Amino acid sequence: MALDNLISLEFSEEELQKINTAIQELHNIIKTKAVNLSPEERRQYGSIADRNKIFVDKCKAFMEQDPSLLPRTIDKEEFDKDYTARGQVEEPLRKLARITEMFSDTKILLDFDNYNAAITYYRYMKYLASENEPGSDTIYRSLKQHFSGGRVAEKEDEPKGGIVKNILPKAE
Repeated sequence: MALDNLISLEFSEEELQKINTAIQELHNIIKTKAVNLSPEERRQYGSIADRNKIFVDKCKAFMEQDPSLLPRTIDKEEFDKDYTARGQVEEPLRKLARITEMFSDTKILLDFDNYNAAITYYRYMKYLASENEPGSDTIYRSLKQHFSGGRVAEKEDEPKGGIVKNILPKAE
């Protein structure tokens, strides 16, 4: 195992199947109830901050304390339905956000490990090509295309696109 390997894991086929089945089950439940906003609509409607949730909670409590003060323009039954549904959506959303973060963090480390191994391989092919090792020049020429300019310079630039540059070493 490489000294710079940050993570090592495997998923069994059974585990992958369970993950995919759980995701599909969630999708099947929510697909007929959820909406899909455009980026413009997300900006338009925004989201309410915690202090505004407290405001909504207080308004609900006051509406229930004295229903005679409720404006006729508010459909209290629909308000209550939306209020209840928001609460029902909030908890699974928090749990899913944590799971998404766990998958994302794991993928970041896996990508980092893979990229570092690929850079090591690239540098080794560069060395072998400089030593005229049979077959290495073709591999090296193919790989060097992923670096700025597609040609070898004294020091190579970062690969085009992909991995975040500020956390990965330069290929030299």
